[in-house]
Amino acid sequence: MHIRLPQKMEDKLNFWRRKLLPRTLFFRTMMLIFVPLIVVQIVSVVVFFDGSWSRMGRRLSDNLVENIKVIISLKDEGMSVAKIKNTVAHDMGIEFNFYEGKSISSFSRRMKLNPMVVGYLKESMQNVFVDNKWMISLDDKGKGNNLIVLVEKENGVYEFLCAKKKIFSSSIFMFVVWMVATSVFLFLVSVLFLRIQVRSIAELAQTAENFGKGIDDDFKPYGSSEVRKAGVAFIEMKRRIIRQIAERTQMLAGISHDLRTPLTRLKLMVTMMDNNPDKKDFLADIDEMEKMLNGYLSFVKGQGDEASIEVDVDALVGEIVARSLNKNIKFETSDDEKIIVAKEQALKRAITNVVANASRYGKKIKVTVKKYDRKIVICVDDNGPGIPKEKREDAFKAFYRLEESRNKETGGIGLGLSITKDIITAHGGKISLGDSRLGGLQVVIELPL
Repeated sequence: MHIRLPQKMEDKLNFWRRKLLPRTLFFRTMMLIFVPLIVVQIVSVVVFFDGSWSRMGRRLSDNLVENIKVIISLKDEGMSVAKIKNTVAHDMGIEFNFYEGKSISSFSRRMKLNPMVVGYLKESMQNVFVDNKWMISLDDKGKGNNLIVLVEKENGVYEFLCAKKKIFSSSIFMFVVWMVATSVFLFLVSVLFLRIQVRSIAELAQTAENFGKGIDDDFKPYGSSEVRKAGVAFIEMKRRIIRQIAERTQMLAGISHDLRTPLTRLKLMVTMMDNNPDKKDFLADIDEMEKMLNGYLSFVKGQGDEASIEVDVDALVGEIVARSLNKNIKFETSDDEKIIVAKEQALKRAITNVVANASRYGKKIKVTVKKYDRKIVICVDDNGPGIPKEKREDAFKAFYRLEESRNKETGGIGLGLSITKDIITAHGGKISLGDSRLGGLQVVIELPL
């Protein structure tokens, strides 16, 4: 169920969703695990602080302050300091000293205590000793493990020394440590498990992408049952596609090859005919049929089972330009290394078709090869008549010819761009037509790295 929001709000939500949310399945899944885990930990710690730990801290602090109050009252009643020391040390675990005639200002302030440790003790001291000066610090001699409380009265300063555990329980830290350690362990287990699941999906996606480029990788499905099922479906689909392409290629090759024999006999018979007004037309039709059959065979060659290898695009395009009959071709490239995995002969045929077309219809030609983020772009510009915008899509159709510039006499039968597009698409790339700065047609070929 999707709640419809105003379009502006939907656009803003989509913008922040793209900015903030991870893009990969791995990190999105980890976020679904990690965020609830953190929330649960925070809630647990807050509940523990507001519940048992805070109540226990208040009770311990109130108990210590009450003991201090009792000790001071014993001194006020006239009990000797020595007797009080023995009593409180044995019964309360508190060391007691009395400095007659002194004030708190005469004592140097020692190590300060964390507010989280003495917070409840300060509240209790403020509630009980409203009219007296008091100070809380740690004993630096005991490395901060002993708590010192000073209370100033009219007759002097009372000093109380006790263990810090009397007001503070370290169980909260052990609780947090165990909780964090357990969470980290479970998080690592989740990461390892998800990496296995996501790796199988990533390999399936990479195999599908490579298959689109004409690279037949060996993929064995693994992972969850859904991923294995998708992998098996992809393998079966790939087999059907390969079988369909092979059957189509074999059929075209067979038809083209079988027709050449009777066509050769017809040409021989027409040549041996007496002078006939229609003899020239017969031979012209036969010649065009031969061109069409050769075009069929060329198309089939572009669909062959050539193996993919590493191809240097600069070297390949440079060789095509060097072998071109048109010597007015300008070739430009950058210093970047441009290596792709491709079917070299098929790719060479596709680029040769484009350069040959430019040479056929233009006098000035410029070929540029550039490397961008994840693709290589080949541009072929000419100063020929070009192709009207409304007919550029049709130019890629098989056997489509533009009457204004391409006819039987030029040698084209309408398969050049069709073969080129088929080869480029099989490599995972794309081809488009545009206006050239030279005044004619610009052919742009994009090949993924």
